[in-house]
Amino acid sequence: MSERFEELLSVACVADRAAGMRWYETLFGRPADQMIGEEALWQVGEDAWLVVDERPERAGACTITFAVRGVDEIVARLAAAGVEPSELEDYGNGVRHATFVDPWGNAMSIAGVPEPE
Repeated sequence: MSERFEELLSVACVADRAAGMRWYETLFGRPADQMIGEEALWQVGEDAWLVVDERPERAGACTITFAVRGVDEIVARLAAAGVEPSELEDYGNGVRHATFVDPWGNAMSIAGVPEPE
């Protein structure tokens, strides 16, 4: 394959921009890293971004999983802010997985990268 995909932009559509900004600011623990027009962008990796955009007709159709370290710390921080996981699972391979669903039905999961033994 001669092409190379350079950057990932995933879009979570919401029905209410202001409420969406508040929810995702809570999820990531910080304001958006960039605003481009009406879209809010959070950098989630070196070349990976989550875009939150108000598109009521598409709201709730997104499922994204982020590989992270410190799942329990993130779950605790979100719980303190009133955001509870809809699912919290431990897989046989050492991965801890938590799913958070925004008010429109978009599923944002975090999967803990197993620590080396």
